[in-house]
Amino acid sequence: MRNRMIYQATLQTRSKQMGGALSKDLQKKYGKKSVRVIEGDSVTILRGEFKGVDGKISKISTQKTSVAIEGVKKEKTKGDKFDVYIHTSNLVVTSLNSSDKWRMAKLEGKDPSKHVKDVTTKKTTTEAKVEKEVKKEENEK
Repeated sequence: MRNRMIYQATLQTRSKQMGGALSKDLQKKYGKKSVRVIEGDSVTILRGEFKGVDGKISKISTQKTSVAIEGVKKEKTKGDKFDVYIHTSNLVVTSLNSSDKWRMAKLEGKDPSKHVKDVTTKKTTTEAKVEKEVKKEENEK
């Protein structure tokens, strides 16, 4: 039953399953053992053909629940190169992409809605109407 749930999961659920283990120093810094990987994170491959390779995540596939890493490619018989996707359980995250402010606030244990100023909130229709009326009154003066 468990395997069937994993393989038939929606893409939203699969996205949540794409966590990667943090390195020891990041574990001490953030107090967490794993994090959802995003593009730009630096990782080291722990298992498989490319064991020991370091690189940044270039692509993420939620359908395959795996990631493509810069510099990890295979060659076809015609000579074309293609990305090799590696499952996130075979990786360890060595440094984080800090461009996502929401993610960094969550890692540091803060409430992201209070600490992130880039996130825009939708206003209710009544608030929007009131703002329009105020702007009209200011323009008429």
